[in-house]
Amino acid sequence: MSLAQSEPVQTDQPTERRAHILAIANQKGGVGKTTTAINLATALAAVGETVLLIDLDAQGNASTGLGIARTDRATGCYRMLTDHLPLAQAIRATGIANLSLITAEADLAGAEIELVSLDRREFRLRDALAELRTDLSVYSFVLIDCPPSLGLLTLNGLVAADAVLVPLQCEFYALEGISGLIRTIEMVRRGLNPSLRLQGIVLTMFDRRNNLSELVAADARGFFGPTVYETVIPRNIRISEAPSHGKPVLLYDFRSPGAQAYVRLAGEVLRRQRVTETHPGNPE
Repeated sequence: MSLAQSEPVQTDQPTERRAHILAIANQKGGVGKTTTAINLATALAAVGETVLLIDLDAQGNASTGLGIARTDRATGCYRMLTDHLPLAQAIRATGIANLSLITAEADLAGAEIELVSLDRREFRLRDALAELRTDLSVYSFVLIDCPPSLGLLTLNGLVAADAVLVPLQCEFYALEGISGLIRTIEMVRRGLNPSLRLQGIVLTMFDRRNNLSELVAADARGFFGPTVYETVIPRNIRISEAPSHGKPVLLYDFRSPGAQAYVRLAGEVLRRQRVTETHPGNPE
């Protein structure tokens, strides 16, 4: 499994496939959403998938976690959404084989307000990614790191996506907080994106020494059933340390329990996607 640096995937060399677009979303902050976006993207790239990660969160943590300095984000999501910057001009290399990135510029913080007055405000990201919905997409996966809110940026992510992956922190209010997101997904499905589905819920910050983690996991599996991934992401110091080095945990410490958990999660995501492609009418 190679994580060596390479040139970014070139958008003028299409292959016969359609990108699977996955929004990673939870309106609650601090649940491991960006950590999941970075490390799932890296794990998928490591097994040969060509991946585009879109940092749609104005905090820009996904960009930081992949080593892109704030002073090096001149073009990205903001210009793509507000100025129709062509997709190819927004994409940049990450230094990780098969993984490209669209950064979050500082101006993205004002996009929630600016989008209100723009035409097709909920469809701006979907329109920007239109070429990836053909059978000639360069990328096999597009992951969208949505903001920790249910505003217009997250709505754009959900409208652009085929499916949603929800990180769920193993803590007391977790299930209570997820209900708002589930309602939003249903609203988007009814009015804006009929094909949107819930691909899965991943339990994060799981601590086997803590009875509460076990209780939350049991409650989540009891309520959502097989929608919850078998893989759980442990509370792991290496996961916490990696962003300060501008690296995914798979590069920072591949043998750590956190890195290995994301490798397993990537395997589950791929298996579920194969089932969807083989039996498109089946629920997740």
